[in-house]
Amino acid sequence: MKNISAKELKEYAKQLRKTAVTMIYEAQSGHPGGSLSIADIVACLYFREMNVDPKNPRWADRDRFVLSKGHVCPIQYSALGLLGFFPEEDLHTLRKEGSKLQGHPSMNKCPGIDISTGSLGQGLSCAVGMALAGKRDHKDYMVYAVVGDGEADEGQIWEAVMAAYRYHLDNLVVIIDNNGLQIDGTTDEIMPQLDLTKKFDAFGYDTYEIDGHNMEQIMETFDKIHAAKDGRPKFINAHTVKGKGVSYMENQLAWHGMAPNDEQYQQAMRELEEGI
Repeated sequence: MKNISAKELKEYAKQLRKTAVTMIYEAQSGHPGGSLSIADIVACLYFREMNVDPKNPRWADRDRFVLSKGHVCPIQYSALGLLGFFPEEDLHTLRKEGSKLQGHPSMNKCPGIDISTGSLGQGLSCAVGMALAGKRDHKDYMVYAVVGDGEADEGQIWEAVMAAYRYHLDNLVVIIDNNGLQIDGTTDEIMPQLDLTKKFDAFGYDTYEIDGHNMEQIMETFDKIHAAKDGRPKFINAHTVKGKGVSYMENQLAWHGMAPNDEQYQQAMRELEEGI
């Protein structure tokens, strides 16, 4: 864990949001809504919590990050570029032919990607495997898995949830980006989530419920997780706003997967800079 203030992390989150929206605008393709909703947690993970080395992306003792909702990879690419996993000019190549920054993250193309994701429901199983390997190899690394709330409709998610408890994976942190929207509608309309915190508690997890945009609360929660070495996997129910930080994107289903035009992009940059 790095010594960094909430104020500094908020600035990183703002920078990540601006970079992700710029990437999607330049590519005229991508998923801004979910990228913006998880930005604060991604900023805290990469710039405070995780022990990673841009000069050695495959370092055996690094912490692992699994973006199970792989379509929001622009926010992860933004963090990796800023940290120096690849030249920042590569951030302007999103979804272009031959680019390491494809529409879903590829561990074979992009340094810093721990597992290729995109088929929803599968990433958490990979994270459980990483955490189990860490335990069996007597490693101290943590595994952080970001799962979409719509993605939690997938049965494989719950198989992975059960396996993590069975193998006492207290080195696994499952974070659900609970923004209430998925590609076809609200999560309540498509498949009601009910109380995810109670569900994970029933599955044997240490559970935490937070405002996913409150940086102080995010930091405090990770501090509690580091102190809780009790043999139980961890779960964070992060209540977020899809499209957070851009007024016309917030809570709007259309911005699940759509790129802004010139005027919309300029407005987004103004709002993100000013914190509207």
